[in-house]
Amino acid sequence: MMKLTLREKTSYGIGAVSKDLVYSLVAGFLMYYYNAVLGISATFIGVLFMAARLFDAFNDPIMGVIIDKTKTRFGKFRPWLLIGTIINAGVLYLMFSIPTHLTGNELLIYASIAYIVWGITYTMMDIPYWSMIPSITEHGKDRENLAVIARSSAGLGFAIPVALTMLLVPILGDGNERLGFSRFSAIIGVVFIIGIIITSFNVKEKVKAGQKNPKVKEMFQALIRNDQALVVVVAIVVFNASLYLTNQLAIYFFRFDIGNAALFGIFGTIGGAAQIVSMLFIPLLRKKFNAKSLFIGGIFTTIFGYGILFILGTLNITNIIFLSIAAVIIFIGFGIATVLTTVFLANSVDYGEWKNQHRTESVIFSLQTFVVKLASAFSVLIAGVGLDLIGLDVNAPVQTEATLLGLRMLMVALPMVGLLISVLFFMKFYRLSEDKLDEISEDLKVRRETEKAAKAGVY
Repeated sequence: MMKLTLREKTSYGIGAVSKDLVYSLVAGFLMYYYNAVLGISATFIGVLFMAARLFDAFNDPIMGVIIDKTKTRFGKFRPWLLIGTIINAGVLYLMFSIPTHLTGNELLIYASIAYIVWGITYTMMDIPYWSMIPSITEHGKDRENLAVIARSSAGLGFAIPVALTMLLVPILGDGNERLGFSRFSAIIGVVFIIGIIITSFNVKEKVKAGQKNPKVKEMFQALIRNDQALVVVVAIVVFNASLYLTNQLAIYFFRFDIGNAALFGIFGTIGGAAQIVSMLFIPLLRKKFNAKSLFIGGIFTTIFGYGILFILGTLNITNIIFLSIAAVIIFIGFGIATVLTTVFLANSVDYGEWKNQHRTESVIFSLQTFVVKLASAFSVLIAGVGLDLIGLDVNAPVQTEATLLGLRMLMVALPMVGLLISVLFFMKFYRLSEDKLDEISEDLKVRRETEKAAKAGVY
């Protein structure tokens, strides 16, 4: 009953591609757009991004509760998926199309409101998208395959803006970066809407919650009791936050250190391709290794890649071939770990239902986004304030050696520390082995059949 058709898998993957086009554009280029194109202070941007993500992080669990309480004939996920997508696409365009007559405080107010609203509306569609996984698959290979499809597709979606933005923006804007970003965001927004419409019409929920909806207080108590969900979230948050710091600063590195911002597209494309390939090989790797071992191996692979990047930066080696080798290693590890985090979270939903008698997919997945945004809030603050502290001047044709060294430290050294912390924490506290998950899955099947039989007897 829970097996997915090829149409469902393909449609779910298309949604991942389209939504990560948007996320990649904002995560990788909004700071650059606000700072280098509009001239807004990097410190102001860092503080703004941190404040907005802190607000958005506390909004995420509330959105999860709202979704869990939603009851429509289309399910509880798809209505929010569609509504959030349409609104977010419009806000995306407005955020990258700030009127040229706005300056000073008016510019800062517009930029701030646009970014905050974008975060809120992205949450409206992102939480239901990922929260659908436990409702359309059961623990096992089908769920892992769907996670591979979704994360591989998301990796493709994320890689496209990385590869094309700094190439297409000058062309679309006829040399005007401000106009180019506006037109490019409009294209991304349209693709985003089309992709999510395809997902919404072809992927339906198959597990229905049988218990009454818990109160908000009960919901948070259930989250606290789900220790394995918390372990997974904390580990992946530190991991993602570390990579996010690099992602924020990479465009500056290629423009001011390498001297060619367009090369960032090559670096990102090669890394993105390596990430997607590594994701596609996970089903094969899973025949020889368990999920926990692969996850740990993926993170250590990424740390190794960062080590190579740090050495290249220290020796002032800026050859794109060597940098691309580092990118391949970094993104191979990142791709493996990213897919498995989704599997771990989905499994923790089953664990939470087995342990606490409540199945709360949206809250578990909103907990992930809550902590990710909480951690990334501090990452963007470090990036923004750090750029000013190291003395980077976006209007200067050449940066000082001290500034470039500081940029490399922010990009590489700090993320390496974060990655090491995340893998050590996960190794110590994650306890859901394959055998334990099989036991939980069987217990849940018996429990659901018993509840179904009891209801049939009543009615």
